[in-house]
Amino acid sequence: MKPGWVYLMANHRRGRTYVGVTSNLPQRAYQHRNGMVDGYTKAHGCKMLVWFERFENVQDARAHELRMKKWNRAWKLRIIEERNPDWRDLFDEILH
Repeated sequence: MKPGWVYLMANHRRGRTYVGVTSNLPQRAYQHRNGMVDGYTKAHGCKMLVWFERFENVQDARAHELRMKKWNRAWKLRIIEERNPDWRDLFDEILH
């Protein structure tokens, strides 16, 4: 089975957020950062990777993403701030 990641992109601290799922987090984050993904992230400038979680298989990641899409905004902000209180862009960390 292929692992998967659920991730949150943001345009700035406590700004707009986008939740997504992928089997290749570095590639997908790069695409968002460089405006290569049409849709919400490109339209709203969500280029910062501010949170992610790895799952053993991409199906579990997809199920979690679908649950997170139903979360209210406060819940999403809380999980970001628990792990990334400064809202740093985590892109460089996933490359190592």
